[in-house]
Amino acid sequence: MIEILSTNGISKRFGAVAALRDVSFDLKRSEIRALVGENGAGKSTFVKILMGIHRADSGTVRIDGSVRDIRSPQEAQRFGLALVAQELSLAPHLSVLDNIWLGSRRVPLFHRRRALRDEARAALALLGAADFDLDLPVARLTIGQRQIVEIARMMARDAQILILDEPTATLSDIEIGRIFAALKALKARGRSVLYITHRLGEVFDICDTVSVFRNCEHVATQDVGSIGRDGLIELMLGRSFSEMYPAAPAAPAAAALTVTNLSVPGAINAFSMTVPKGRILCLAGQLGSGASSVIRALAGLEPEATGSVAVNGTPLTLGSPAAARNCGMLYVSDDRGGEGIFPNLRVLDNLVATRLGRHARLGVLSWPALRATGGRLAARVNIDELRLRSAAVDLSGGNQQKLLFGRGLEGGRAGVLVMNEPTRGVDVGARVEIYRLMREFCAAGYALVMTSSDLEEVVGMADIVITLFRGRAIARYEGAGIAMRPILADIIHPATATVIA
Repeated sequence: MIEILSTNGISKRFGAVAALRDVSFDLKRSEIRALVGENGAGKSTFVKILMGIHRADSGTVRIDGSVRDIRSPQEAQRFGLALVAQELSLAPHLSVLDNIWLGSRRVPLFHRRRALRDEARAALALLGAADFDLDLPVARLTIGQRQIVEIARMMARDAQILILDEPTATLSDIEIGRIFAALKALKARGRSVLYITHRLGEVFDICDTVSVFRNCEHVATQDVGSIGRDGLIELMLGRSFSEMYPAAPAAPAAAALTVTNLSVPGAINAFSMTVPKGRILCLAGQLGSGASSVIRALAGLEPEATGSVAVNGTPLTLGSPAAARNCGMLYVSDDRGGEGIFPNLRVLDNLVATRLGRHARLGVLSWPALRATGGRLAARVNIDELRLRSAAVDLSGGNQQKLLFGRGLEGGRAGVLVMNEPTRGVDVGARVEIYRLMREFCAAGYALVMTSSDLEEVVGMADIVITLFRGRAIARYEGAGIAMRPILADIIHPATATVIA
């Protein structure tokens, strides 16, 4: 097959930090290539160079055999490249139609809107979403539906090389199936796909080949049929991978969290649970199950939530993030860019954001004390102390996620840590770190409540699992009773399960 994209000797440094070293890479026409590696391995920098967001210090990029100097995203689009980023770039108050064509070079100054509607409908139809209302504001769509609109936007631009960064992280199984079907259709039409994912199962489900980046270098490219999961993980980590999930601590103690008849209109109805100290409870369910609404209600982010909640015996006032925080409730959002980090502030500022009052006298901050605290927290979550002065937005997704955990460490008395998709968009190496941090919270006496769409993660990390479907609890599993098959049956075929009274 003909190479549609090739790079030779691409290198990039940011000050004293090497981001890419001598990367040579080839992508063939009609090929779906997975790009994997730990956070900080250089994947994001490589993609940003291809898209004209960064300029390489050295090396060349060829598209269809011609050397291209890609100086901006607009030039990348002109050369046939399109990026669906992990953090979506839609304009929420514009319609689906306007978002699909926003920023496209294919829209002339004088155009027929009806023709744009027809092409937008065709792009959505390829994704199995022909029933989307083109006039609906994107703000009224679910995260999964927004992801589909983002991909449809790139397809409408007639891109020859489509780069997808964690496209299925927030999607249901049905929506993932739509994406996979669309990628296969694009491949059949001669398009090429660079597919960045931390869900290794997807590498074997949809990709032809896989390239591994490690320590800012391209270390291997192999056919997916010639490498197994363990071999791929070893290439990514550069060492043998023996234990993904840390063991649970000793026997559970008293209840840290009790929830009785929690309800959120249109999302969850009369939900109850008890979570012991030192244990991880996972709410397993697809999009629309109500699992994420439970987490958001506990964090004070659902103003219409009703019910009774207590943290270590202290009643929690629902609908108030401040009350939740004061009661010992820590929250890790699945939208770290919008609800988690302060992207344009330094790593140091993010780590100490909830500690300013402890390091101030008469309203004056003690920066030596804050820097010392920030350095200690960075070490605890395995973030290089040299990055403390960097903007949080410049960190990889996994390191951004670790900021949220670091912010909660040493936060005083143990409470409850609630998390929506804590490893969303996080590579296998950073997942190990996050799992370690989760067990560290357990050892400190916290109760942890999480949602996850990764069933392997659910089975590997949870001490207790409650399955949900359309706002109701289906079943509860503990210890050795936690297994993938019954959990999957509950969240897909609830009629076969026993509903929790």
